[in-house]
Amino acid sequence: KLAGLDLSASRSGKTAMKATPVISKRGNADLRYALCQAAVVASTKNNYFRLWFAKQLEGRAREQGIVGILRIKLAAKLLGIAWSLMKNKEMFAYEKLNYS
Repeated sequence: KLAGLDLSASRSGKTAMKATPVISKRGNADLRYALCQAAVVASTKNNYFRLWFAKQLEGRAREQGIVGILRIKLAAKLLGIAWSLMKNKEMFAYEKLNYS
């Protein structure tokens, strides 16, 4: 919640299926911006996260707004990784990541 990385969509009536989820404006805007920018870089430059992004995008490329949604999911994943590393006082290792 503090990072504001939750997706919300205005859904009611006939437009429920057409509503594109957008990032909510809750939480720290600077932290949210930094995480989203890190997700953009990770999804294009880092091999592990690029493969994760491509796997998530399989069969969904035509969905409206899916790239943005997946980048928010990746930002949340990066936040979880950072939190775990700080909590356990460990160094980053690709071997410990789940590919899901």
